[in-house]
Amino acid sequence: MLNIGPKQLSFHSLLYDKIPENHTLKNISKAVDFSFINELLASSYSRYYGRPAKEPEMMAKLLILQYLYNLSDERIIEEARLNLAYMWFIGINPEEELPDPSLLSKFRRQRLQETSLDEIITEVVRQCIENGLIKGTTVSIDATHTAANTTKKVPERLMKHIAKKILKSVEEETGSIPPDINSEIPAYKEIKDHKEAKETMKDYLESLIERVETNDEIKEKEKVKKAIIEAHEVLSDPKFIIQKGQRSLVDAEARVGHKSKTESFFGYKTEFIMIIEERIITAVTVESGEYVDGTKIDQLLEQTQKSGIKSTELYGDKAYFRYEIINKLIDQMIEPYIPVSRASYRIDEELFRYNKDSDEWFCVMGNNTISQKEKKGQKGGKETSCLEYVFDKTICQDCTNREECMGKSKTKARKLRVSINTAELYEISQKQKTEEFIEKYKNRAAHEWKNGEMKRFHGMDRARGYGLKSMATQAKLTALAVNLKRIAALVAAISNAFLLFEIPFRLIA
Repeated sequence: MLNIGPKQLSFHSLLYDKIPENHTLKNISKAVDFSFINELLASSYSRYYGRPAKEPEMMAKLLILQYLYNLSDERIIEEARLNLAYMWFIGINPEEELPDPSLLSKFRRQRLQETSLDEIITEVVRQCIENGLIKGTTVSIDATHTAANTTKKVPERLMKHIAKKILKSVEEETGSIPPDINSEIPAYKEIKDHKEAKETMKDYLESLIERVETNDEIKEKEKVKKAIIEAHEVLSDPKFIIQKGQRSLVDAEARVGHKSKTESFFGYKTEFIMIIEERIITAVTVESGEYVDGTKIDQLLEQTQKSGIKSTELYGDKAYFRYEIINKLIDQMIEPYIPVSRASYRIDEELFRYNKDSDEWFCVMGNNTISQKEKKGQKGGKETSCLEYVFDKTICQDCTNREECMGKSKTKARKLRVSINTAELYEISQKQKTEEFIEKYKNRAAHEWKNGEMKRFHGMDRARGYGLKSMATQAKLTALAVNLKRIAALVAAISNAFLLFEIPFRLIA
């Protein structure tokens, strides 16, 4: 039962006068009214039945404090019992009891869904725009990695754990392991050949599963059935054996991702959009480690727009230099500031340049293309297409650079094959050489600072729990916490400016 009523009416609330006016939590409360959380989460409570529930706003504020100061469930309750500023912020009287730490976990898992957290972030940003704290229109996007709260295992080790789980389930539910089931798990570590070790463990696990499934007495037992289903799910993934799929039983949704060509990680990727000018995060999405940056840019831009931000420029790193992303931004009248990626654009600009008006390519020797046609083919079972430009053969034949350019080719004219979108990408690449682009792109550094802040001071370097849902909750609460910390700093700056001229503080809409 949800019961919302007046708070902080006791005589002991006078103690809150000791909290300085410039305290971080007071500055946050000057800019953001959190009462909307009660209405947002009201549908997940009964208004008339059940035991009285703790107010959603208070529980959400406890989580905000927890992520603001990087504390555990138990520690935030301990600190809130002693800290007047915490008590004032969550809206209780100093003599009141705080909820048990276990309620925080239940609230986080059962009440605070991902969509609710998105709405909270959006509403906080919207209020700050309304109050005049946020005026920026330039945004940046980036993804940062978080290590899983467990270690990754090689397939053979993971199959050993699956086998042990099946055998344990059989023994627990039947009292013993039937003699026709081989409980001797192969010693894969003694096999020097890694491929052979994988095949040995795979053969054993498949044989074990088959034996259990043909035993009518045990195959329908609850724990055994669950273990067998889990084993089938792991083995049926074609990426598992080649070490690209599941690598842990504890956290089945974590995946291996790559920070560079030589450095990998096991865990999750958090991608977010941030307002450059005020360094406020507007939208967050979380995926497993193998996520390709920019895949969910539509979702992130849509959520950013919901808060009232009308983006005019977007900054990203080379991972976002893809035609489909750049085209979407241009369609929405957002100027992309994204460096050229060789993976998407493979033209050697020292040898060739393009004229969009005449649709011609010019080589370093001054020759130009005189015709072009679309070429179609097959690659990896998919149909592909490209444009083939042909240079003037009369010039190519006598060109002094012919051997260097064409090698031993007997064709009379140089041919240049480019992707369908190369011409447009070429034009963008030329803009990136201007002083304006180089100077403006320096603004993107703010995003790297934010990544560092979230990891170093708010625990985003490692997952707190297991699974995608848990990681999404952690990332979004962390984003909310760093936003509120930044909002407090913006409020303090305005307050100090007013004090300088001895004018009473107020937020300007």
